[in-house]
Amino acid sequence: MYNNQKSKAKTTSREVILSARNVEKRFGAVQALKEVNFDIHRGLVTTLFGENGAGKSTLMKILSGVIPQTAGDIVLEGKNVCFSSPSDAEALGITIIHQELSLAPNLNVRDNIFMGRELTKISGSVDYSEEARQAELLMKELDEPIHPLTPVEDLRVGQQQIVEIARALSKKSRILIMDEPTSALSASEVETLFKVVRDLKSKGVSIVYISHHLEEALQITDHAVVLRDGVMTAYAPRCEIDLQWIVRHMVGESFDLGSPPEGYEQGDIALSIQHLCVSDDNVADRYVVDDLSLDVRAGEIVCIYGLMGAGRTELLECVAGRVRQSEGKILLQSQEVSHYNIAQRIERGLVLVPEDRQRDGLVATMTVGRNLSLASINAFTRKGLTSSSLEEGMVASAINKVHIKTDGGEAEIGSLSGGNQQKVVIGKMLATNPDVFMLDEPSRGIDIGAKAEVFKLLSEGAREGLAVVFTTSEVSECLSIPHRVVVMSKGRISAEFGPGVSKEEIMAASGESVAA
Repeated sequence: MYNNQKSKAKTTSREVILSARNVEKRFGAVQALKEVNFDIHRGLVTTLFGENGAGKSTLMKILSGVIPQTAGDIVLEGKNVCFSSPSDAEALGITIIHQELSLAPNLNVRDNIFMGRELTKISGSVDYSEEARQAELLMKELDEPIHPLTPVEDLRVGQQQIVEIARALSKKSRILIMDEPTSALSASEVETLFKVVRDLKSKGVSIVYISHHLEEALQITDHAVVLRDGVMTAYAPRCEIDLQWIVRHMVGESFDLGSPPEGYEQGDIALSIQHLCVSDDNVADRYVVDDLSLDVRAGEIVCIYGLMGAGRTELLECVAGRVRQSEGKILLQSQEVSHYNIAQRIERGLVLVPEDRQRDGLVATMTVGRNLSLASINAFTRKGLTSSSLEEGMVASAINKVHIKTDGGEAEIGSLSGGNQQKVVIGKMLATNPDVFMLDEPSRGIDIGAKAEVFKLLSEGAREGLAVVFTTSEVSECLSIPHRVVVMSKGRISAEFGPGVSKEEIMAASGESVAA
């Protein structure tokens, strides 16, 4: 159990600006937090580690006024405080950047940054020019040349995350809580964010950082706290921790993400992409996927690596039917499916787990079970009637297979942690019994334990004849289960490697600096 007195002895002498004291949180019969003690020090980065469902986001939501605690106290600069809303917390200088994006896609960058806090002229009208000026300065500070009037819906996920960060920085926070802020960022964007974090520290801003990218988090943290099953289990300053320390306290053991499955023969070509081109909607006469050809065999796991903008997402979305190709062919089991819509491709055995689970993978108003069964509803529907028993059996099987932490199929999807929501999307697509399983950044927002479970599922699927294609921006994932690593750069395949490839070779082929 976490010992608060011990933590005070081990940490620096920096002033404690915010404390949680014996905080508990219950959701019905589920106790998400148990007597948690947690300190935030002025001008330091505290990193909170833990598996999905450990209670990290719940604790941060309490500290930022999103939800109230069931028991315990929040102490800000020596005084007990009670937040009834995020606005109360923001008024006292506490801002949270949530793991899931909370932008209004129909508004532009400027309006999203100042939404609810519009700048006004003496006349009382909104000062759009001043808002645009400040938004442009924030984008420059983050080294992201996004025009303030660009609609958010036109931005990629990584760029949208940068806008979220800009909005938080515009509020001049004293305490900034970052819940998975780099989950959709490229390596260069992560470096930009870390530069911003260091600058904020130098100005006395306190940072609470939550990340499943363990090695990345170690670069920025001053001290670390581990949360497991709602209880603080370990604490140490940066000089006393390493990757093994984190994993041991998170999951109780050290392990890797596996290796390419062996001991079986790969089958025939399940997916054939031939001279595929996808036009760039924003730039005339430019392709985001440019004359790309790739074959994937049954039982093969192919990893596609590349920097943001390399064309990874556009490639998978085109193959899945979400984006129309300009040229080329897509063959599934030797039959062309280029003219099929998304539903028809799913029925033929070609599925995609999208990068943005909230926007494209889940229906927020549905339960866990209904989300899981949505893509395979025809399997238990006869003459327009749905068999509840067949659906419930499928849902129970999917929950068990993908190891979703939930009270059951009737639980609201919003009650699950981000990682468990991702598992729901994966389980939903596996329930269709596909032949080709594509996943765009499947480990986004998933902790190391859940990631290992997902990769194990992919390995088992490959052994059973499933053709697996997944994209990633983490080189370590390229060195795990794939039989083949395909590197993309500027819409084309720049290199292909087998299992013996090195990190340096992959990064060099992508155009990424190895030092990054």
